[in-house]
Amino acid sequence: MGKDVEFKNRDRFIELGITIAALRKMKGLSQEELAYRANISRSHLSSIEAPGVAYSFSLDVLYNIADALEMKPGDLLNISLTPQNHTK
Repeated sequence: MGKDVEFKNRDRFIELGITIAALRKMKGLSQEELAYRANISRSHLSSIEAPGVAYSFSLDVLYNIADALEMKPGDLLNISLTPQNHTK
């Protein structure tokens, strides 16, 4: 997918990519292995995980990544591994 991300969602996509990368590393998986398990290309996963880059992707891909990480998709969205600089 990878189309432009609305400014208001930019930080959310960046945080999600960082979270996916961190969880992948905690599980001892390479990008190649997680991409294979999620049925996406390694370059697609690399784009999602790229720090500082807001790369949008489909729910289908999110579900596949969550399954590959043995997590519920909602949990993947709710985990925050980056410091929060704002309050809600």
